[in-house]
Amino acid sequence: MFAIEHLAAGIFAIALAHTFLAKQFERLSHRYPRHAGVFHLLGEVEIVFGFWAMVLIGVMAFASGPAQAVDYAESRNYTEPLFVFVVMVMAASRPIVMTVQRTLAALARATPLPTALSLAWLGLAAVPLMGSLITEPAAMTIAALTLAPLVFTPLMPTRLKYLALGVLFVNISIGGTLTSYAAPPVLMVAATWGWDSAFMLSHFGWKAVIAVLINASIATWCMRGHLTAAPQSGDAQASMPLGVVAVHAALLAAVVVLAHHPVLFLGVFLLFLGYTHAYARYQSPLILKEALLVGFFLAGLVVLGGLQSWWLQPLVASMVPLALFFGALGLTAITDNAALTYLGSQIEGMSDAAKYMLMAGAVAGGGLTVIANAPNPAGVALLKHGFSNATISIGGLLLGALLPTAIAALAFLCL
Repeated sequence: MFAIEHLAAGIFAIALAHTFLAKQFERLSHRYPRHAGVFHLLGEVEIVFGFWAMVLIGVMAFASGPAQAVDYAESRNYTEPLFVFVVMVMAASRPIVMTVQRTLAALARATPLPTALSLAWLGLAAVPLMGSLITEPAAMTIAALTLAPLVFTPLMPTRLKYLALGVLFVNISIGGTLTSYAAPPVLMVAATWGWDSAFMLSHFGWKAVIAVLINASIATWCMRGHLTAAPQSGDAQASMPLGVVAVHAALLAAVVVLAHHPVLFLGVFLLFLGYTHAYARYQSPLILKEALLVGFFLAGLVVLGGLQSWWLQPLVASMVPLALFFGALGLTAITDNAALTYLGSQIEGMSDAAKYMLMAGAVAGGGLTVIANAPNPAGVALLKHGFSNATISIGGLLLGALLPTAIAALAFLCL
């Protein structure tokens, strides 16, 4: 197994490099049209970790036998990928999106500022903070759909789109820390460390609120000259029966409550699919493809990440609290922050200060890369069409996230 762990680390490193090269594969698809399909597939960021996870399982089957490879794949916990897939589809359903967008539009019109400006700010501030109640994946989905026609348009300069994307990802990552169940990295340690929602609000939540408001205000101010009101579609004007909205909201709430029980929330999801089919006239096409790609991405990360503890855990355990903060901040960029905090929860004898620093660094760095926080791939899937070649540059995202990450880090360290 030790040799397999080294191979897994090598494949994980290749997968990380692949995420940074995704845009180059997209360009190759235009240069070599005969093989455009393969290059386009490899250029999809959501495909990367699932693809390399399949390579890892194949290598394990060759090196250790098919039985061991299958046993390892089946030993992984896929609750989080399944939950993100389900909640992404349900949160993006027409009744939910219309209700939230109408509420945000009403709030935006009530302010003295231009409606487009207020709506963009609400999408970057209010919706991420809602993630503490409706979970981060749901907040990411709603925020992305709200911001797409406002910010991620051809009229918006690319540098500002990356700033908005970085702010969105960072704000989603820290905006879920007001409760103990909504953010994946918090969820991983809440029971082990005895952190309830009151603890999260008093130690992390209020600091996160300040950072979210500052980040959203800076991004909105930078974009103020390029924001125009989103065009009103027929769907936006159509009536939506209150009963339909209530059923969708109840089913989404049930999935959130049952987030730790995949058999049950998948059952609720099947009921949701039946309901949307029965009342198709009130629905738009469900984003099943986008959600499946995101689930595939996260499942691949679960498979690849499961064999990285041999180097990650000793590294985390060897750091003093302040170094742990910056170490977690950096490590989050190359591994899912939930995986990082989970490994930390397995270390015995961690001080309260070390626990705080690990969590603060993990959530503050959640916007630096696509893989840093579980909901990020959902945002990429929904917003990538606002960028050239429908591809989000990993370097562009990193640069766009530096300022909001620094503000989040300062809030957790200094407040």
